[in-house]
Amino acid sequence: MSVTVRVPTTLRTLTGGSAEVSVDGNTVAEVLDGLEGAHPGFKERLLDDGGQLRRFVNVFVADDDVRFLDGLATAVPDGETVAIIPAVAGG
Repeated sequence: MSVTVRVPTTLRTLTGGSAEVSVDGNTVAEVLDGLEGAHPGFKERLLDDGGQLRRFVNVFVADDDVRFLDGLATAVPDGETVAIIPAVAGG
């Protein structure tokens, strides 16, 4: 199942400058595995040593934050968009 991943500007060096890439996966974890396979370097920037999303990384499936769904086990329907959005600190 193919999904579109929106890549933030700060990580586009890993995708050769592409803002969106297509990968296969049925869950967020599988999508991230596909992203890592196609564009190595994503997992070390997105996941902590325990394999969970880093605090400053937000991942959305169709505008829904996966932290409020099933985390990395969140289902990703075929054709859906997964957006990686770095947290913005304010002050």
